[in-house]
Amino acid sequence: MFSKILIANRGEIACRVIKSARRLGIGTVAVHSEADADALHVRMADERVPIGPAPATQSYLAIDKIVAACRQTGAEAVHPGYGFLSENRAFRDALDAAGIAFMGPPANAIAAMGDKIESKKLAQAARVSSVPGHLDALADAEAAVRVSREIGYPVMLKASAGGGGKGMRIARDDTQAREGFTSATNEAVSSFGDARVFVEKYIEEPRHIEIQILADRHGTCLYLGERECSIQRRHQKVIEEAPSPFLDPETRRAMGEQAVALAEAVGYESAGTVEFIVDKDKNFYFLEMNTRLQVEHPVTEEITGLDLVEWMIRVAAGEALPFGQDDISLDGWAIEARVYAEDPVRGFLPSTGRLVRYRPPAENDTVRVDTGVDEGGEISMFYDPMVAKLITKGPDRASAIAAMRTALDAFHIRGIGHNIPFLAALMAHPRFVEGRLSTGFIAEEFPDGFDGADLPAATGKRLIAFAAALAMRGAIRDRMISGQLPGHHPSVPRDWVVRVDRTNHPVHIHTVDTGFEVTMAGETLSVIGEWALGATVIEAFIGGERMAIQVDYDGIGYRLTHAGAVMTAQVISPRAADLADLMPVRIPPDMSKYLLSPMPGLLVSLSVDIGAPVEAGQPLAVVEAMKMENILRAERRGVVRAVLAEPGSSLTVDQQILEFE
Repeated sequence: MFSKILIANRGEIACRVIKSARRLGIGTVAVHSEADADALHVRMADERVPIGPAPATQSYLAIDKIVAACRQTGAEAVHPGYGFLSENRAFRDALDAAGIAFMGPPANAIAAMGDKIESKKLAQAARVSSVPGHLDALADAEAAVRVSREIGYPVMLKASAGGGGKGMRIARDDTQAREGFTSATNEAVSSFGDARVFVEKYIEEPRHIEIQILADRHGTCLYLGERECSIQRRHQKVIEEAPSPFLDPETRRAMGEQAVALAEAVGYESAGTVEFIVDKDKNFYFLEMNTRLQVEHPVTEEITGLDLVEWMIRVAAGEALPFGQDDISLDGWAIEARVYAEDPVRGFLPSTGRLVRYRPPAENDTVRVDTGVDEGGEISMFYDPMVAKLITKGPDRASAIAAMRTALDAFHIRGIGHNIPFLAALMAHPRFVEGRLSTGFIAEEFPDGFDGADLPAATGKRLIAFAAALAMRGAIRDRMISGQLPGHHPSVPRDWVVRVDRTNHPVHIHTVDTGFEVTMAGETLSVIGEWALGATVIEAFIGGERMAIQVDYDGIGYRLTHAGAVMTAQVISPRAADLADLMPVRIPPDMSKYLLSPMPGLLVSLSVDIGAPVEAGQPLAVVEAMKMENILRAERRGVVRAVLAEPGSSLTVDQQILEFE
């Protein structure tokens, strides 16, 4: 067994590897860029080595710096995590040349399976069912159009070295093929240092189901069940679960055996994943093989009881797997939700900044949190926007979903935009609960984007009652403090108005031994529970229902968050409510004559100049944030009056880029 390993990665996966290594008694070395000097994975490791500036191409993708860090610290092996150099044959070759073990497959397997073009050719040669496509790298945008026409729209343009949703675009016509080729190529170079892009047929209404494999160097190769990864946005997985609610035992076995056969054909060892597209009739087609640990590996760990990182370490050390295929059983159900630094109500645009408040739910037998940040940390524009992975487990799918909904309610993040409200909305969506999934789920169910979860009437009443109870508890505390002063004997009013969206809800509050009773519109709801004033996450029984509610205090009001829905409530006197009705509504300024940056990021390019006429839908600028390119388009016809930001500029949210006449 190794005595010291280096983790050639950052964030939550680096922290995840450190935890398993620590449990095995293995020392750890963290590498870090200048932006990550005080990151959580750096503080968790036994040793740290700086490897360069913030851009990944100058740090986490710099092979010579990683190898030098191994030599400097005496690390005997490297775990690559996912992304960055995890599927880079040159990295494996460099480690081999330096006598450093690599926790992953041999170089030939990385070359064969890590390259999407070559892996599809191998799959076809092995008679593995594959998606129709053109498996040669495209020379330019016009070649992308020509090949796309031959295959027939819609098509998928994909970076050969891609993964994690980077370098992927759907094209439904020639214009999208040209633009998709350019964006996919740029993302491929930025994220993987490999510009090759190919094209294949895009199968409508597919499920994305993948098989986890584990192999040693002694001839044993096993499949560890499947993961359903169909809930995706822009080809980036959002929710994963194991097992799939769609597969039957026969299909699971057929997919598993095919995945193992493909792995054995290239002499695979370590953990890996074979991804398939599955149609409505359970026909499955090989998509790609990831020769690394997947982001969503925890759900497999939860239902198999296996620590995949531990076994990657043991296999790299030469150990044989002590169990066989018949020993693998699936116990219960696990769901993973990816918590991202992004703003769902602004089109899921990336969000950067400091984590002013970061309080994940408590871990226990049903809740697991894999994270690479902590309170006070910085979410940078340079790397992937993932903040954490929230994993819940239950004896069946319904209980795993219920646990996830409760855990999301308790996940408190402030200082950045995040997608927890959207994740909560997904968990409550009837189609998701029924298991009727496809990779088009989000686009189909949220065609106009996400503007907040719906607030059922009954839940709205409970939140109003809760706001009134919060105000009453605060008033009682004030009375107790004032009552300690001579001559002060204040009374607490029982009649209030809870004002929500300029609508007044008169309430009467009665104090009981364990809480309050709130009466409104002839209905009385109890609010039972103990909480500290100023608490940011409060659990209480409201109207007999147990609820976890996040509370942001704002003077005389509260911003209450529950199940992805947000209610802003002011608790005021009846007289104050009458006066509030007389206040005018503030009209926001007209910013329609400006092109604004919808996210913090780098202005990569501008396609217009002063005096240029523009048409609605015309591309105007490209902004890069967190390794993804975003094309900004004109909303209406106009003429450029002024250029307010130059390519290469770092942009803030809503920063003006162009002004129109």
